[in-house]
Amino acid sequence: MRPVARASRFARIPHIFVAAGLLLALAACRPQPAGDAASGAAAAADAGEVNLYTTREPALVQPLLDAFTQQSGVKVNTVFVRDGLPERLRAEAERSPADVLMTVDSGNLLDLVDGGHTQPIASEVLDAAIPAHLRGADGQWYALSLRDRVLYARKDLSLSGFAYEDLAKPEWKGKVCIRSGQHPYNTSLIAAMIAHDGEAATEQWLRGVKANLARKAAGGDREVARDILGGICEIGIANAYYVGRMKNSPEGSEQRQWGDAIQVVRPVFASAQDGGTHVNISGAAVAKFSPNRDNAVKLLEFLVSDEAQSLYAKANYEYPVKAGVELDPVVASFGELKVDPLPLTEVVEHRKQASELVDRVGFDN
Repeated sequence: MRPVARASRFARIPHIFVAAGLLLALAACRPQPAGDAASGAAAAADAGEVNLYTTREPALVQPLLDAFTQQSGVKVNTVFVRDGLPERLRAEAERSPADVLMTVDSGNLLDLVDGGHTQPIASEVLDAAIPAHLRGADGQWYALSLRDRVLYARKDLSLSGFAYEDLAKPEWKGKVCIRSGQHPYNTSLIAAMIAHDGEAATEQWLRGVKANLARKAAGGDREVARDILGGICEIGIANAYYVGRMKNSPEGSEQRQWGDAIQVVRPVFASAQDGGTHVNISGAAVAKFSPNRDNAVKLLEFLVSDEAQSLYAKANYEYPVKAGVELDPVVASFGELKVDPLPLTEVVEHRKQASELVDRVGFDN
């Protein structure tokens, strides 16, 4: 019987190795302490690279990123995240390779800050280029370009000193076009109105605008110009940069015809003592666990350089955040932009109220 016993003993050896291997595999799958995870992220650092997570269509910012690489020698790895950026960052946690977080809409950017996904930086370059009300006081976020919310109007209308509040005047009944009130561009405008005029006055204004609609609040900003050309409405609210795109479209194209059918007027808030035009932004921040922090700061500083700001103006028709940068001729034709000095942080505080107001008055129905 001994040989059998001996064989049985040796037969167990492979099982011992298998069991040991399973234990090692399970240990590797266990969550690591924060220090180990941070070390893993640090190990991913590359002095010649920077990782950009962006909710902007990559084609819109690629010319700027190419210019940065050409100037600095730092390669930009772009990850386009259409939706769910905060959720992705939360899932990646300390292991995230993200260095720079870029968004459109101030609310989306400040949501990242409030969610603890950014870190403060100190940069004299950024502070000198960007007005104080367009960046975080603690260096957590920075506006990089402006998107002014303007009035599209029929070319032959004589308009001067137009205020956002005027959209609710009875004289415009059946003559106003606009996209959904729940779109971030409009909830931002409504939130700014709440900050300036209070919720009660803003609700009354919103009801007045709804009563003046020529059609259901729907479509996009360019459809406002299309419907002015089609005689459906005479005025509407939309972003100015779309006009740059339309008017620079090939002659004879539909969008060129839409752009040529309108004039652009920059409204102000009548109730504001130092009234200006409402703007939303594209902006960016340095990610909390950035493995290439120095390169992240370099990229942000490049994006407020004269070269990059000119590219924002001429390639995307957005308004530069930095003063003194040459504009696209179409954008320049709109005249000087006087920005509403209300800090964007105050506007964002009223976004939820704005969204609730849109539903309360049935604006999109």
